Amino acid sequence: MERASPVSLEQMMRKVGTVIVLLGGASLWFIGTLAAQAPPPPSTGRAAAAKTAASGPRVYANLGQLMKGVLFPNSNVIFFAQSGDPTKVPQAKDAATATDPLANSYGGWQAIENSALALSEAANLLIIPGRKCANGRPVPSGNADWGKFVQGLRDAGDKAYKAAQAKDMDKILDAADTMTTACSNCHDKYRETPTPADRCK
Repeated sequence: MERASPVSLEQMMRKVGTVIVLLGGASLWFIGTLAAQAPPPPSTGRAAAAKTAASGPRVYANLGQLMKGVLFPNSNVIFFAQSGDPTKVPQAKDAATATDPLANSYGGWQAIENSALALSEAANLLIIPGRKCANGRPVPSGNADWGKFVQGLRDAGDKAYKAAQAKDMDKILDAADTMTTACSNCHDKYRETPTPADRCK
């Protein structure tokens, strides 16, 4: 039986080097595979700003349209409860498609609650940057009194909501008075002008 030739140190080092190269290549392949499967890094710079702008609040209506579409109809629901009992408003024949909040599927005192909350939420819409008045002027949201008027609307909505939860018509009278004052303060300053072109000055 022949004895194996002794392996020289140089041969051993070559074999070890080959193993290291093979292991290194496998490691790089594995890291590359993980990188390909990893989610992309978060956007930076202009792309991030554009993404934030796209997901942020947007302005669709001018102030007049916002008043007619949100504040006017919801205020009237609350004003109704000054003299009428919300629970005595008959539900519409097809309550699911009724346009009167007091007669639809969410009528009664819940309709008062919902309108009160809508007014409080609408206060946030009055301070979104970029909104314009119906005449094209920017909403004067930078004016100190504008912030006070907006807060007055929030207070009125909050008061009406609590009154509706309590189903208390006396408290609704107080809330409606707060709401009338909030609306009048703003209208007297920015709406009741000689011509529509002078509004929001």
